[in-house]
Amino acid sequence: MMVYDVAVLGATGIVGQRYVSFLSKHPWFNLVQVAASDRKAGMKYGSAVSWFIEDPMPSDIADLKISRAVPQDFKGIDIVFSALPTEVAKEVEMQFVKNGFSVFSDTSPYRMEPSVPLVIPEVNPTHLELLKVLPSKFGGILVKSPNCTSNVLSLSLKPLIDIVQELKLVNVVSLQAISGAGYTGLYSMSIHDNVIPYIKGEEEKLSTEPRKILGSIDGNEIVQRNLWIEATTTRVPVIDGHTVVVHVLVERDVDLDLVLKAYEEFSGIPQKLNLPMAPKKPIVLRNEYDRPQPRLDRNLEKGMAVSVGRFRLYKTGGVSVIKYVATGHNTIRGASGNTILNAELAVALGFLKK
Repeated sequence: MMVYDVAVLGATGIVGQRYVSFLSKHPWFNLVQVAASDRKAGMKYGSAVSWFIEDPMPSDIADLKISRAVPQDFKGIDIVFSALPTEVAKEVEMQFVKNGFSVFSDTSPYRMEPSVPLVIPEVNPTHLELLKVLPSKFGGILVKSPNCTSNVLSLSLKPLIDIVQELKLVNVVSLQAISGAGYTGLYSMSIHDNVIPYIKGEEEKLSTEPRKILGSIDGNEIVQRNLWIEATTTRVPVIDGHTVVVHVLVERDVDLDLVLKAYEEFSGIPQKLNLPMAPKKPIVLRNEYDRPQPRLDRNLEKGMAVSVGRFRLYKTGGVSVIKYVATGHNTIRGASGNTILNAELAVALGFLKK
């Protein structure tokens, strides 16, 4: 396998640190450049970052000098990973794309642009086909990962959709970890001993992004799936790991044993290709009465698995309601890990060439 030189934008934040940690030991991707805010440009990465995550800072990355997030300073870079703050991501990422770079990002701008792939590799890998036409539109390519909670929900819905095809209504309540707000995103007094029943902008993302992820390509655009999603998003005093409580309405009889079998056996293209970031089991079915739990299940498959459990089925008059709980690591499967896996899949399928 040819090695690709890669860079990380927004490398000092929580998600940026996850990128740095994974990419520092990646067999295909050689991390050679990091960028952060202009005030940190020129500093050594090890001096500029307050390291938050549990994995130690890679010693070979600590001496990298932080670059400005401008395309002209990134000559020779094959892939740019972005964990930029939302308020600057829209402009900066598109500058890189228009200069011919291949940008893989977990930030929110352009996620719902019909021509931009919004990808979970095990769910909608065919959406990467749009990479054949994106350079003619933008100059380079842009691939997005979904919102971290949308990722957990969409991946957890895929085996059910494979079985029953059409879902009438998805009602979801999220219990989102505080790391999703960033290291300084919440005051400790606001979340300690508390649940906050509202997160700005999250319900809109959770109600719309899965429809695009589960949609189909029509020409050079993605057409959203006709799916009704009602969402309530909450913040809970958990450090890492987003949980969703899901009720799915289906207008037909459903065999719960077949549903559970689909979850137990679920796999995707990343597993068939044995991609470096791919979990052996992207979905882990928990049969215990009190699982999944974020503290116990968020790090399964190095944080790349979504755990599902508490399956229950209610039937009446030819209508079925499937109830379950799912948990996934928000900064790994929900952000950095999914985005790196997107890039691996694009390489493996021949969409990225050196």
